[in-house]
Amino acid sequence: MSTNRIAVVTGGTAGLGRATVRELADRGWDVAILARGEDGLTAAALDVVDRGRRALPIPTDVADREQVERAADRVESEWGPIDLWVNDAMVGVFGEFLETDPADFERATAVNYFGFVNGTRAALSRMVPRDSGHVIQVGSALAHRGIPLQAAYCASKHAVQGFTESVTTELIHNKSAVRISTVDMPALNTIQFNWVRSRLPSHPQPVPPIFEPEVGARAIADVADKPRRRTWLGEPTVMTVLGNRFVANWLDGYLAKTGYSGQQAPDKTEPMLPDNLYEPTAGDHGARGIFSDRARSTSPQIWYTRNRSASVGIAVGALAAVAGSIVAGAGRRRRRGLTS
Repeated sequence: MSTNRIAVVTGGTAGLGRATVRELADRGWDVAILARGEDGLTAAALDVVDRGRRALPIPTDVADREQVERAADRVESEWGPIDLWVNDAMVGVFGEFLETDPADFERATAVNYFGFVNGTRAALSRMVPRDSGHVIQVGSALAHRGIPLQAAYCASKHAVQGFTESVTTELIHNKSAVRISTVDMPALNTIQFNWVRSRLPSHPQPVPPIFEPEVGARAIADVADKPRRRTWLGEPTVMTVLGNRFVANWLDGYLAKTGYSGQQAPDKTEPMLPDNLYEPTAGDHGARGIFSDRARSTSPQIWYTRNRSASVGIAVGALAAVAGSIVAGAGRRRRRGLTS
């Protein structure tokens, strides 16, 4: 029986999904890639093969439940049981809610929310009966805090969050060994900002600070190697989640003032690609977008997330040193008191 680890990545041809495909292959996973664009599928599969692993590119629109089920059937019939399923596929619509065409809003919701539902159903319906497997939901800081100009995306990520919490409790209730995880991302420098459907006057951009997609891919692969239920990646994500819990009203006003200009880059004047809302954009566009001039490759919080055991040890050591210093100081003061 094969001992190969088998992963499925939706939206694996570009952006964070493409970086994740490469990272998983680097770590010894065979990767099935589900996406719509033939050019991207071919190139992503070559990335996997170049890393010495098997690739299975499958044209799939994740908003179509039957296509997702057929893709899962194909993976298991050709390779065997799926060990890991990463839900990542997404599309974007930028503009105020009332200016967004209802059909565009519904299409974005179909991909960004129901695509995750369809992928999770396909994975769990196969994993639960054999009591083995792991689903990773690619989340976002915007699953916890809505911002202007991205109502469809924010609503979808909030919905995925609630959906995943419900499914998690069911797995726990049934004492299932199947794991489900969420990795919430900060703003990433991906190609999506070059092919979103946009009504903005200037080029769309992720809300700074921006990180390279490989940062997110490493976090996803880390969780695949050592499953944990929730991961917040990057200081902006942590601050967004906690800020919305404690100062949500203040954030409403702050984002109303800064959220429009913060999502536009007037200095980026090159034409955007055709949007990929309904049809894939032709060509292979890789993982990174056009914001590498301002994107970070790491952060202290990301180091902590990837090195939790070492971080805990450092924190414990620091606390012990502080406690020892306090105790030593108290001892010196007592001795001075006895000799005075």
